[in-house]
Amino acid sequence: MSEICVVRHGQASFGSDNYDQLSGLGWQQARWLGEHWAKEGLQFDRVVSGNLLRHRQTVQGICEGLGLDYQGAQELPQLNEFDFKRVMSAYAEKNPRAAPHSRAVREDYYRFLKMALHAWSSGEIEATESWQQFEQRIEEVLAVLALGGKGGRTLVVSSGGAIAMMVRQTLGASSLCMPQLNMQIKNTAVSHFFAGRSGTTLHSFNHVPHLDYRERREFITYS
Repeated sequence: MSEICVVRHGQASFGSDNYDQLSGLGWQQARWLGEHWAKEGLQFDRVVSGNLLRHRQTVQGICEGLGLDYQGAQELPQLNEFDFKRVMSAYAEKNPRAAPHSRAVREDYYRFLKMALHAWSSGEIEATESWQQFEQRIEEVLAVLALGGKGGRTLVVSSGGAIAMMVRQTLGASSLCMPQLNMQIKNTAVSHFFAGRSGTTLHSFNHVPHLDYRERREFITYS
């Protein structure tokens, strides 16, 4: 059996002109996770991530905490997030009254994204890639991850939507559960999968052992 530890990137720059970079807290979350694993004596045989900047920076932060060289990480674009901005804009074009207004709070955006995801999955709207194309590339990358690290432990850094799709596919669950899973995934949360001859199975979902105690719970984020 091989173990696959899938991590969502650290807090990105929500609300800024460039979302695709870690905030100061995002960097700290990544380092804390690496430091936690270092204390546990955890080692990885390979490191894989998407090729978005927030993925690369999260890998760097984790590896700094672990005291590892992060230069050898493999990048797989199949691990990238879906184009959530296009999904939201496509839904807003079709449902302008539902779109968040200029003074909307973060929760309003999450609510709107959830509706947009349901519309995308059912074919009501079109985005940069179709829902079926998104499903296919996540299915492909799960197969790559399962085959590439037999008997070893792989660290994977990806995004919330991609991880939610991994979980959905592994469990054989309905497409309707993917948006709900997506909204729950914390920044730098870890989900464990095991891969073997019988396929890939989910062992645990959405854990933040480096943040889940009193002194750090205020640093648990979702964006």
